Amino acid sequence: MFDMLVWTVIGFAAGALPFSVWIGRFALKKDITQFGDANPGATNVLRAGGRGWAAAALALDALKAAIPISLAYYIVGIDDWRLVPVALAPVYGHAFSPLLRFHGGKAVAATLGMWIALTLWTAPTLGGLSLLGFTKLVGANGWAVLFANLVLLLYLLAAPTALDFRHLQPATPLLLAIWAGNVALLSFRHRADLAHPPALRRRLHP
Repeated sequence: MFDMLVWTVIGFAAGALPFSVWIGRFALKKDITQFGDANPGATNVLRAGGRGWAAAALALDALKAAIPISLAYYIVGIDDWRLVPVALAPVYGHAFSPLLRFHGGKAVAATLGMWIALTLWTAPTLGGLSLLGFTKLVGANGWAVLFANLVLLLYLLAAPTALDFRHLQPATPLLLAIWAGNVALLSFRHRADLAHPPALRRRLHP
């Protein structure tokens, strides 16, 4: 129990580090929350400073979740129900950063880092490709995020053993609990988009 609490706190603290905001402030000399949807994330770094800085922000936001989860999972050996809060902590830290007065990002990059830590390349690749595809199809990013996570859910249900890199047997209940906690957060952070029915992007309409 103590190690779970320690790594949950470490994960939340790591997730709360607003790398995208810091890149905007110190490298670009801009407030990225004045761009686009005002979200303190990599997308607005892209709008403020271009692809290179956005890629750096995305990588840092993913790593701040991937590193503490990986340490807790692979090194410390937290691989039972205790992994649920440990895995979710960096993502929630990103979304509710005390350093940003609890107004953090939408947690997509931190979610990517979380799944990298838990499944290496499988879930991030599937989820990332699905997100890119749905972003091209639907007009609201929130719906694209939700649909991509539904694809990921189908994969978790269909191939749970493909995700067992240590000895999580069976993996499905544990990963489904993490998935559910993550999707609940993503849905809350994208609630403005999800308040309206999904629609195709205009250029796709006949």
